[in-house]
Amino acid sequence: MPSQILPISALPPKSSLATEMFFKPQVYDDPSTSLLVSSRFDDGHSISSVKPLLSRAASFTASTTTAPSTTGCGGFAGWYQKTRRRTNSDNCLSALPNDANAAVDGGDDHRQSLGEEVEHAAAETFLLTRLSLKLLRYLGVGYRWITRFLALGCYAILLMPGFIQVGYYYFFSRQIRRSIVYGDLPRNRLDLYLPKNSDGPKPVVAFVTGGAWIIGYKAWGSLLGQQLSERGIIVACIDYRNFPQGTISDMIQDSSRGISFVCNHIAEYGGDPNRIYLMGQSAGAHIAACTLVEQAIKESGEGDTVSWSVGQINGYFGLSGGYNLLNLVEHFHGRGLYRSIFTSIMEGDEALRRFSPELIVQDPNIRHAVSRLPPVVLFHGTADYSIPSDARVFI
Repeated sequence: MPSQILPISALPPKSSLATEMFFKPQVYDDPSTSLLVSSRFDDGHSISSVKPLLSRAASFTASTTTAPSTTGCGGFAGWYQKTRRRTNSDNCLSALPNDANAAVDGGDDHRQSLGEEVEHAAAETFLLTRLSLKLLRYLGVGYRWITRFLALGCYAILLMPGFIQVGYYYFFSRQIRRSIVYGDLPRNRLDLYLPKNSDGPKPVVAFVTGGAWIIGYKAWGSLLGQQLSERGIIVACIDYRNFPQGTISDMIQDSSRGISFVCNHIAEYGGDPNRIYLMGQSAGAHIAACTLVEQAIKESGEGDTVSWSVGQINGYFGLSGGYNLLNLVEHFHGRGLYRSIFTSIMEGDEALRRFSPELIVQDPNIRHAVSRLPPVVLFHGTADYSIPSDARVFI
């Protein structure tokens, strides 16, 4: 049908209430003409507007747009009022009083604490990612490295059910005090596993976790902490800087600070300061042994100030540790911890002897320092391939 322009008929007076309330030209697609829209008011006036000619593909249809009635004021006015009520209702919902949220205010402290933990976890994840990328510069991307990485991934998948169970305990148990700060350096934090029974001071184990000096983390001791805390023993899992964020000297320094915190503050958490034991596993056993020997040498020197004493340690337990690094360089190289990386961790080939506790205690010049060491008990599985069992000799 050809287009037709219709004149606007007599409009109502500007002061008319109907004009103020309802004068709003509406344009929509009438299936019969696709052109003309009429709106009538209570006083009999009407307006007509003509929709510009559009292609049918670009126009709205009556099936998708509900048009107001074209006969009488009731249809158009009713549709308009419904639209206003719906808009006002939406505005009211967005402007609820603050009292409506009073019921959930009690959980603000919990959400804030959870938010801080999430923020800390995100920061540590970013740090670990950055350090992992830095570590790749020391690794050669070869066939052996890729196959070992895939094998490790498959092994982790098989252990995933156990990881989930331990992870749930670590993050949701009320008996764990996570990320207690013991120093002002990165990763100077420790986790405390507290027994449910609080009747009297408890014996304490300061535990240094393993991780090939590269992937050590305090959460690796959660299973040991759970088992010992259920038997009435407080466990302090000490975190420390890993390579490449730090070298062996930094790891020993962090370990010493963590032990110092335990010796000086464990009574505040229900621990017995007269029953403190030191324990380390794998690389953590090596770090803990080096820390113990270095502290004994410091105490034997003149004028050296110390924040804790080896006399406060009632015993040392080494689990699957390596204490003679000169005999382990080639073994680690064959297992994927390449010589270049290992010597970088240990600060050079010439420093391997200096960080080998087995060799240090054999030096006749420090026999007086060795006599200060607490009783030493070493455990090692004969089927251990990560560190051979014949490397368990310490004292």
